[in-house]
Amino acid sequence: MNNYVINALDKRSHISKEIYGHFSEHLGRCIYEGLYVGEDSPIPNVRGLRKDVVEALRDMGIPVLRWPGGCFADEYHWKDGVGKKENRKKMINTHWGGVLEDNSFGTHEFLDLCQQLGCEPYINGNVGSGTVQEMSEWVEYMTFDGVSPMADWRKANGRQEPWRVKYFAVGNENWGCGGNMRPEYYADEFRRYQTYARNYGDNRLFRVACGPNADDYTWTRVLMERAGQYMDGLSLHYYTVPGDWKQKGPATGFDKAAWYRTLKKGLYMEELLTRHGAIMDSYDPAKRVALVVDEWGAWYDVEPGTNPGFLYQQNSMRDAALAALTLNLFNHHSDRVRMANLAQTVNVLQSVILTDGAEMLLTPTYHVFRLFKPHQDGTLLGTSLETDRVGQGEDSFAQLSESASMDESGRITLTMANLSADAPAQVSASLVGFRASAAKASLLHAPFNAFNSFEDKERVRPVDFTDFSLEGDRLRFTLPACGIVAFTLEP
Repeated sequence: MNNYVINALDKRSHISKEIYGHFSEHLGRCIYEGLYVGEDSPIPNVRGLRKDVVEALRDMGIPVLRWPGGCFADEYHWKDGVGKKENRKKMINTHWGGVLEDNSFGTHEFLDLCQQLGCEPYINGNVGSGTVQEMSEWVEYMTFDGVSPMADWRKANGRQEPWRVKYFAVGNENWGCGGNMRPEYYADEFRRYQTYARNYGDNRLFRVACGPNADDYTWTRVLMERAGQYMDGLSLHYYTVPGDWKQKGPATGFDKAAWYRTLKKGLYMEELLTRHGAIMDSYDPAKRVALVVDEWGAWYDVEPGTNPGFLYQQNSMRDAALAALTLNLFNHHSDRVRMANLAQTVNVLQSVILTDGAEMLLTPTYHVFRLFKPHQDGTLLGTSLETDRVGQGEDSFAQLSESASMDESGRITLTMANLSADAPAQVSASLVGFRASAAKASLLHAPFNAFNSFEDKERVRPVDFTDFSLEGDRLRFTLPACGIVAFTLEP
């Protein structure tokens, strides 16, 4: 028996809805074909943006979307992507496949996408190959409501009113593809660039500094010491790779050992959040600066026969489990983690949607985000869990992953994942300071390597879960192997 306690009297941190954010880069078929098909496409669209994908993302509750990269961001020059499309400059996407980028999707199209989605835009500026002036003028173009060369140019390009843009990153992976900089050098560059990313009118930028690659704790320490007072957020990137970077492992057809190895590596996120958070606490005990995990997810070998630079991979129940355990961790660290962005939204890495021409399918990861949606803007509740261990050898860990939150109406959302590939989990949950008048639940459950294909789009999908008992302050249920459940408990 797994004993679980939810203390409704122990109200902790606010769970920012932006923790459930996503990432769209000019990479493979994420933007083109995935999100944008052009106004002349036979695929139903609104100003070139796919209606089916937009509707699915909106239903999932996408709160924030990051763009244009990724490594692409630090070779992207925004002025090439505005104005009449026939006059926009073409470029080679040197990072991702060496394909032609015609810049038909630029600033206006991205901000239109965010408005259609009803989400916040998160724009990544170019430090690696760009200039201070270029970044400054981009912010002015988007957000200044007055007379200036950039505001006048925006109006000439068809947008009279400025956009509201809150989240703005000053560079991306500047320790690597963004310039191979030392932390000391980047700290000075961040201080300089952010000075000229100005606030216009009542638009207030939330400036995100490039943070560490996984466990580079020195980078975090240097950035917080030298530039912490100038930033609102510090990014963190971590990808879960079952093998090594040369042979990552397949997205499907894997065995139980690969299931456990992948989830064990995914759970390394807990150590990263704890240790980077501790460094940030030493410089910022009030937790003013957010930890922004703006690239995370599984990275496997590409699907056979596809362009290796397009990073197209399938998405299985293993990815759903990884997403569930990661989102539960973000909830538990929501005092410091206030945004995260899964890589990437459509057709790239651990995407929530796959497309094939006019067809679209929802991945198991999509369903996890949909199940976890009620956590957005909730209040984290204190919990404790006694659970068994599962796995093999070094790749062993706690069987269950969980988090609980309360919304403004007093309703509790409980999410739990059984990380065992083959063993069910009996759970007895005690509710402290709360008597539930009613409960309902949804369950995502399938064999550990099951996935949705264009031949069988709904093999993995959530169903109503009724196999539980509720008696006031006691909830009992059995969670199947590879099962992910979301409960709603009414006060």
